[in-house]
Formats: sequence, C-alpha cells, structure tokens
Amino acid sequence: MSIEEIYQRFKNSNKVCTDTRKIEKYDLFFALKGDNFNGNEYAEKAIADGANYAIIDEEAFNTSDQCILVNDVLETLQLLANHHRKTFDIPVIGLTGSNGKTTNKELLKAALSTKYKVHATLGNLNNHIGVPLTLLAMPADTEMAIIEMGANHQKEIAELCKIAEPSHGLITNIGMAHLEGFGGIEGVRKGKGELLDYLKESNGYVFVNEHDATLCSMVKERAMMQVVYHGKSNHVLALKAVSPNISWFCEASKKDYAATVSGKYNFDNIQAAYAISMFFNVDADLACEALATYAPDNNRSQMTEKGSNTIFLDAYNANPSSMAASLENFKALETEKGKVVFLGDMFELGEFSEAEHENLGKQVSQGNYETVVLYGENMKYALKHLPKAYYFTDKFSVHNWVNDKKFENKAILIKGSRGVKLETILNFI
Repeated sequence: MSIEEIYQRFKNSNKVCTDTRKIEKYDLFFALKGDNFNGNEYAEKAIADGANYAIIDEEAFNTSDQCILVNDVLETLQLLANHHRKTFDIPVIGLTGSNGKTTNKELLKAALSTKYKVHATLGNLNNHIGVPLTLLAMPADTEMAIIEMGANHQKEIAELCKIAEPSHGLITNIGMAHLEGFGGIEGVRKGKGELLDYLKESNGYVFVNEHDATLCSMVKERAMMQVVYHGKSNHVLALKAVSPNISWFCEASKKDYAATVSGKYNFDNIQAAYAISMFFNVDADLACEALATYAPDNNRSQMTEKGSNTIFLDAYNANPSSMAASLENFKALETEKGKVVFLGDMFELGEFSEAEHENLGKQVSQGNYETVVLYGENMKYALKHLPKAYYFTDKFSVHNWVNDKKFENKAILIKGSRGVKLETILNFI
C-alpha cells in the first residue's frame, strides 16, 4: 500500500497511536519495535480495542483486513509524517541545541500564540519517533509549527530535517551534551550544524544570537545563508535584573516586565523568543506579557518555596554546560539565606566523564556554598576539589540525610541528569 493510500486512512482516523494502553476508537496504530518489545504482537489487541487499522511489518501478524503490512513500520511512520507536513504551507521552526530546547520551545510558543494558531512539540517528543508523532498531531488549522529536534549522535538532526522540512531554525547553543555519542565538542558542533546545512540548502532562515561566538562562526562558515541576528542590534530587550527573577525593559512597548524565572541563560531564551516573535510581526507588548508569565514545569528551572526554604529545581537534565550555567546563576543569587547545592551525576559523557565531573567539583569549590551534597557513582571524581562535601551513592541514604537535616531558611539548588531523579529530594526537605 502506498503512502498516499495510508494517508487517506490516517485522515479518516482519530489519531496516530503507538501504545495499545492508550488506544481510542478509530485510532491508527503503528506497531513499532523496541529493544524489549515487538509492536506487531499487539496489532490484534489494538484493533479489538477500537483501532481502525494497525500498521505492521511482519507477515505472521497479518490476521485481519484492518492490518496494513509494510516493509518497515518506523519508516512508514516517518514517511507519513513528512507527507502530512507537505500539506501545510506555513512557517515550521526547527529547534535544536545542547541545552534549553524545551524551554525555548515553550517560550516561543507562548509569544507566537498571541497572534497565531501554533502547534508545538509536546513535552520532549523530539527524536526519530517523537518528531513524526508531533507532525502527525498537527491540526488542519495550524498557522505555525515549532518542532523540537533532539540528537545524541551525528546525522540524527539531518534525518529529522528530512521529515519535518523546517523553513526556519534556531540553535539554542553548542555545549558539552551527549559527548559520548557525538565524540566530543566538535562532534556536537557538527551534529547541531546539520540544521544549518538543511536550511541553507532549502533557502530557509536561521535565527542567531549575536552574543554566541560559536553560532555566529557556524553560520559564517555557511556563506549566503539567510540569517536573522538578535541580541545586539535587532529587537533587543534591555535587561534590568536576572536575580531573583529576570526583569527587562522593552523599547517597542515602553514598558517593564518581570518573569517567573531567573538566570542570564533564561534571559537569552526570552530574548530569542521575543526577537523571533517580532520577525513574525507579533505585538511587542503581547509577546513580552506572554514571556513574563511563562512558568516552567517538569523539573525545569522551577523555583518554589517550601517552608522557609527557597528551592531552585532543575533536575530534568544535566551536562557540563548546563551545570556551569546553573551554578553561575546560583552563585550570583543575592540572598541572605545560606546556600545549599545538591548535584547528581551527568550521563552520556563517555571517556570525558571523569574529567568533566572533576571540573564540576572545581567550579563548585569556587562558590560560597554552606553545604554541598553529591549523588551518584561519577560524582566521586568531583570530591577531589570538595573534601567537605557530603557524598552518597544510594537514594535511600540521601533521603534519610535530608530528612534528618531539617533545613531552614536556605536557598537550595537541585540539579542532575534525568536518570538520577533528584527531584525526589523535595519530599524530604
């Protein structure tokens, strides 16, 4: 069956689903495979639970007229998503980078939504499966799309661009994330630069922070690209403060605004979202109001009060670059409260892990922190520079220690990789 024929069945279905636990009536089920499961085995159940059709790629499971046998289910999902994308003549913003992708996506969505019907990646569905699912969920009345693209090795962004066909692009930054898969910082630079390669080839636009020398260099290497700079000379917001919350003055609206987030890195994110919304002729005051009221969730850059303690929770992900930015912001925080730092392992660093955790320990040692708590096997390398730090390798011990400590009147930073799940500490503070 051709993609065009499958697309007609998609148009007559409720939605695409890859998990039989979430099947609804008239869904189109894709029997994807994973390391520990074979979706083909669930095709019959999906149909019994109400799916219109089940896309499969193994003949043994072709037991119904409602089964559609293809060569490869994942490839078919991606081709169908691209086919759906081609039916839209709208701006599609491809967004990637080492840090801040989801925050940038949410800020940009907030600002653009004041004028347009915006469809954006839900959560962090930003890989070879998530991007197709995001595209296939795009309603017919969508006026603008923001597609987050994640990658942990080279050629991955290039493949996602083929599926999503972005007309515009934003790289948040080039940092030390997924060093193991990319093979080092130059590999990261090359991998994220695949978005620029696609946009140059397709005559698309890229939005670039003029303060980021690496990104500026990357676009200059690709001569004749269509570049829209921001941060110095184009749609600039005047920063007033970054702590305890970001505030700025907007020349276009002649007003001051205060955000719910803190940190210079988050102001860069706000500045990018503002500049891009101005490019698309959004009202400056509406954009700034939307950016000011944006409240992060899902353990990203969240600030909360618990008793007399102020907690800065950023436990969704961690790598050397994001750790450095969070610590720099926390170090600069003006407060009379004693500062406490909880740091968890950074993952996917490969051969760079020992050196980067040791570098992290050195950076922490230069801050004026009342208490430092390290968690995870790799954090032992940070101890070289932090002889007075508390060090744990099991969560039960951390929880007991925090529970016994009874923190009061402290400013507390909690940051670690997703797999460490340091947010569980909140229950014991």
